[in-house]
Amino acid sequence: MITISNLGIQFGKRILFRDLNMNFTHGNCYGIIGANGAGKSTLLRILSGEIDSTHGSVNFGPGERLSVLKQDHTEFNDTTVLDTVLMGYDELWQVMQAKNSLYMKTEFSDEDGIKLGELEGLFADMDGWNAESNAASLLSGLGISESIHHSKMSDISGKLKVKVLLARALFGKPDNLLLDEPTNDLDLETVNWLESYLAHFENTVLVVSHDRHFLDAISTHTVDIDFGRVQLFAGNYTFWYQSSQLALRQQQAQNKRVAEKRKELQEFIDRFSANVKKSKQATSRKKMLEKLNVDDIKASSRKYPAIIFTPERQPGNQILEVSNLSKKSEDGHYLFKNLDFAVGKNDRIVVLSRESLAITAFFDIIMGNIRPDTGEFTWGQTITTAYLPLENNSFFNTDLNLIDWLAQESEDTTEIYLRGFLGKMLFSGEEVYKNANVLSGGERMRCMIARMMMKDANVLVLDTPTNHLDLESIQAFNNTLVEFPGNVLFSSHDHTFIQSVANRIIEITPNGMIDKQMDYDDYINDERIARQRERLYKK
Repeated sequence: MITISNLGIQFGKRILFRDLNMNFTHGNCYGIIGANGAGKSTLLRILSGEIDSTHGSVNFGPGERLSVLKQDHTEFNDTTVLDTVLMGYDELWQVMQAKNSLYMKTEFSDEDGIKLGELEGLFADMDGWNAESNAASLLSGLGISESIHHSKMSDISGKLKVKVLLARALFGKPDNLLLDEPTNDLDLETVNWLESYLAHFENTVLVVSHDRHFLDAISTHTVDIDFGRVQLFAGNYTFWYQSSQLALRQQQAQNKRVAEKRKELQEFIDRFSANVKKSKQATSRKKMLEKLNVDDIKASSRKYPAIIFTPERQPGNQILEVSNLSKKSEDGHYLFKNLDFAVGKNDRIVVLSRESLAITAFFDIIMGNIRPDTGEFTWGQTITTAYLPLENNSFFNTDLNLIDWLAQESEDTTEIYLRGFLGKMLFSGEEVYKNANVLSGGERMRCMIARMMMKDANVLVLDTPTNHLDLESIQAFNNTLVEFPGNVLFSSHDHTFIQSVANRIIEITPNGMIDKQMDYDDYINDERIARQRERLYKK
């Protein structure tokens, strides 16, 4: 249990939040949401003791252990993979080191024997005899083979380090677990494993994440940090979003009677409660929703960008034809080989691959930025495209302000016209005169989306479009693509984004492709497709 009393944090004149009083209790998982810069990660850093609050206190239950997901990938470079995980349970690790030190002594005194007996008792109480096998089991569950458990951290890849650090945080089943963006750089299988693990975790968990599917799968509660306020809601992200949007619509309809409002909100709560799927948390979450008073549902004051794509013309019957397309990496291995397919008029295609470079290379080829090694592609005569590349640094190596930066892409260069697009992406007032080269990652993405909106394209090509975006921008982007009347070719790590937008799945591999017109959830759970995928990647 974590108890927060009168907590406040302030940087100079900027107040993130003040007078925060909240309890995080045993058996619950709290998804922490809020706009970029609202203070989500700062709150976790205060709870972990990494930084001090301006005032107030944080207290844990007597004897409770706290574990935090480390983000420094170089901190344990000189340590083996298995020891890095074991060190996550600091008290146990200290006992193990003290025991080993005594056993290595050449002369053993009576005092040493007494001390060793005490350490052995502590070791047994901490389940020390099973520590290595439990750590190895965690690593295996995260897809780290036993063959590298004794390798040094400096000798493994960055993606594996992410998994080891996650195993380190989970090891020993801590009483309180803090996870800041735990799904970053994890593959689909690992994210699914982590969802299942946390859904059955019996202690207290606080998670900051931009992955809506992940938050929905694990959260019993949502903590919303919104313009200096921190509020706790029963239910997961989708429940919070849908209920706050419903409350906002009702707030805007001034003529709606109070009784009608209460009835509509109560029906929403009942409907959501009945649809809870996760077996572990379904009962407790349903009870919380049943206790929820409709007056607890408030409209969010968060601002959502207005992402609007309006094709100048409808696409014809011929969209894109790809024939025998192949591309090798710089070291000579195939990123993908022998791609043959045609895009249909209503297709919304998610492009998948275990190799992210393959997806980026494919998109760069069809956008004319690089040449394939073999094959060709043809766009239909009615097609106009807008591209959101994975890397956008080169677009912002300029001293131009945002108005002049956007004017490079427009025939109409009047300030009022350009301000309209920037305003839709939440750049207002003097912000439009910021230099393009000082923008944050999220601001750059919003500028790139504004640039796309100006093109009036009927085909959107999007390489991991949710990168660097906050939940509000992701939700707005997602909603827009669901309604977009043209074609979409995209990649994403966001499960909800893929599930709600794609109606066709193309997975590209070094030895061919899988092409299925089906639901994404069905695709990832189909055993025949899984076997086909393994064959294509192993050839």
